[in-house]
Order: sequence, then C-alpha cells, then structure tokens
Amino acid sequence: MSAEPLVIVGDSLLDRDVDGRVERLSPDAPVPVLDEAHTVSRPGGAALAATLAAHDGRPVILVTALARDSAGLELGALLAARDVEVVDLGLDGPTPEKIRFRSDGQPLMRLDRGARGAVPGEVSAGAREAMAVAGGVLVSDYGRGVAATAGVRAALTQCAGDAPVVWDPHPLGAPPVPGMLVVTPNEREARALAPGSSGRDRTGAPANGEPARPAAEHPRSGVTHAADLAGALRALWAAHSVCVTRGADGALLVRAERAPMAAPAPQVEHGDPCGAGDRFASSLALALVRGMTLDEAVVAAVASASAFVSGGGAEAALCSARPEMGAPASGLDAVERVRAAGGTVVATGGCFDLLHAGHVRTLEAARSLGDSLVVCLNSDNSVRRLKGPERPLVSQEDRASVLSALGCVDAVAVFNEDTPETVLRRLRPHLWAKGGDYDGQPLPEARVLREWGGRAVILPYFEGRSTTRLIEEAACRG
Repeated sequence: MSAEPLVIVGDSLLDRDVDGRVERLSPDAPVPVLDEAHTVSRPGGAALAATLAAHDGRPVILVTALARDSAGLELGALLAARDVEVVDLGLDGPTPEKIRFRSDGQPLMRLDRGARGAVPGEVSAGAREAMAVAGGVLVSDYGRGVAATAGVRAALTQCAGDAPVVWDPHPLGAPPVPGMLVVTPNEREARALAPGSSGRDRTGAPANGEPARPAAEHPRSGVTHAADLAGALRALWAAHSVCVTRGADGALLVRAERAPMAAPAPQVEHGDPCGAGDRFASSLALALVRGMTLDEAVVAAVASASAFVSGGGAEAALCSARPEMGAPASGLDAVERVRAAGGTVVATGGCFDLLHAGHVRTLEAARSLGDSLVVCLNSDNSVRRLKGPERPLVSQEDRASVLSALGCVDAVAVFNEDTPETVLRRLRPHLWAKGGDYDGQPLPEARVLREWGGRAVILPYFEGRSTTRLIEEAACRG
C-alpha cells in the first residue's frame, strides 16, 4: 500500500432494509401485512466504519469476525466491492444481522439475528501485522467480542505507543485498554458507562481533577454534566482523553489538566442520524492519521458527521447515488426556496484546494448571475484521481466549511465522481458557470444540462491565480 493504512478492529454486522407498503391487515391476526418492494443490504457496525473510511480514500484494513454463512459471505463481498481489506478472525456462530422493515419509509419493526455470545477466533498473525504497520487504529466495539479477546487487546496495547488509537465503545462491550489516545462514547453511552450517576469521585470532587465547588455556584448544564462524565471515564480507563459526542450539540473533548474543548455542530434541520457515530469515529481516526492535532481532528469529525446526517445517513451514503452534502441541509433548502419563488439557481464546481482570491472572484461572478449559488465540490477521492496522490492539501470537510462561510455561496454539495453529472441531475440548476480557462473547450456538463433546459456559461479567467502555482511557489520558498 502506498500510504499507511487505517486499521479498524471490531464487530461487523450485515444491515438489511426491507421496504414495501402496508395496505391491509392479516386475516389471522390484527397485524399489518408488508408487501415487499425491495431489499437493500449494506455493511454495519465496524464494517460500516471501514466502508466510510475507505470512501474517504485511505487504505483500510478491517480486523473482524465473520461466519462462513450466507450473511458473512454477503458482507465479505460488500466490503471487497468497497476496497476494504478484511482480516477475518472467524466466528463460532452466525454473522449478526439487523433487518429493518419499513412501509413507505416509516419503520415498522426491527429483527435481529445472531444472538450475542458467538465467540470470535483468536488474533491471527495477519491481524497483528496489520496493527503493527497501521498509521492509526479505530476500535469499533459493538459488544460482540472482538475487542474483548486477549490477543486483540494485547496487540492494541502494543501499537498504542506507535500510532493514534481511537476507541468507540459500547455499553455491552469490553473496556478500552489503557493508553488509548481518545475514547468516543456518545452521551447516552457515557451515562451508562461512567462509575455512578453523578460523575464525581469518592471524595465528591469532580472527576476531571478540579476542586469541588458548591452546586449553587455552578448549575449543572449539559456541558458540565458531559464534562464530568468524560472526566470520570478518562480516569476509569486510563485514557489520554475522552470525547463525548452530543448529537446536535457537537462534541466535548476532555483531557487531564486542561479545560474541556467544546466543538459545536453546524445546524442540521433534518436528516438521518443512522451511522453518525461511525462517521464521527472514522473521520476522527482518519484526521489523526493525516497529521491533524486532536483538537483539529475533533472539529473536523463533528463537521463530517453533521454533513453525513444532513446527507441522509448510512443509507444515502452507501445505497444510493445521492451525493453527500458538504453543508447543512438548510443551505440546500434555501436554494429550493429560491427555485420555488421563480428565482435563478446557479451552480459551479471545482476542487477549491487552497482557496485564493481568484476563486473568490470567480464565485462572486457566478453568484451575480442568479439568486442562489451552489458549489459542487470534488471529494478527496475525486481530487486525488484528477490531481495526483499528493492532493488535496485540504480535506473535503475543511474545503466545504471555508466555501460555506463565503457570503456569495448558498450551499455546497460534495460529489465523488470525476465529473459532477450525478449531482447536477439532482440540483437541476438553471445555469452552470465555469471558469474562463475552459473557454473554447467542450464542456462535459452541457449534455446533462440540456436534459432540463439548463445552460452553461463561461466566466472570466483571472490570470496568475492558480493553486498549483501557489503550491510550487511555497515549495520553492520553503
């Protein structure tokens, strides 16, 4: 592999969504009859985290336990199709499945197969070797035994000093081994896992080591309670830090002898939170592998998880061609309101790696053509294919965040293909604006735009502004 892999260790599941319609009750009991329309299978648990990480363009090795049954074979094929290398420890029992039944998108019930208690195989030489060469490790514990095996825990302890290790815990799972860089429970899990319900040690002092203060002096806000829980868990697990994820309230990072760091989440008006925890943990681990500080990685992971939720969650990310949105859904809602009011929707696209003045002038020119502007942003994978393995310099989450902050940009849509045809079909803009460096060349988007009567226009090219030139000049001066 050309880059150090991210190794994900944990319990994998096969998720199935059975969709149909209920129009009658069963004659033998007053229960609805679901007429099945279609069934979609996708990776779940640690396999979901691995799939999301591989989608971000990093080599990924998944150390997990699968049975040689139909569910295990199907899950293995799904992972192989998504460029995830699997080190299979074997499973003495059926591969776990979660099957959701829905009518017109509304949940009816969930059926779980594969009772807890199946025993994973012992750690293999391949698993130890993978962890030894990892650029980072994510433990995705779903309480089914992989993270509890003695060999896996010994290998994790050994690699903790050489690579960042992120542990995503489960209330029914094994406790993290000592020395983890960061453990990432959500708030509900933190309450279940913390010793006692108060978040205070036996002396009555806050578990983060700060002096005790009268309750009336500091009312217990959500942040205060989360910080106490995180501090208690950090001490319990002998972890370097604990990051409690708090849904729409973002995340709270707690370390020894430092004030907690609060990372707010962008506003998401609607979306699907299924898989958001896996998206947060995998994004955090990837950011650390790429060299970000822990503070930077937490902020990036919150932004990534928020975009994931607003884009439709795991189902949209894995089972449809719908692109992941790089900005909160409210941005696209505003665009749709412009369209409904008879306004003109403009779209433009690009990599926008190292945003510079030429980019800003082009975006302002595009926005002046209509009443709203959507930026179609090449994902990290897409940039890598177009520009080479050393690009992008800035992650898609950060590029989307910077673009969204510009006053001339109303929404950002990230796409993973080499060209934006798929995202354009969804957005259906009236105008597609391209920089003047395309003047005289055929635009590949023009054919797609004709499907709904859209039109491509060329914007002026601002001479001397180039990301490639900026990179070359910085390298020369360095």
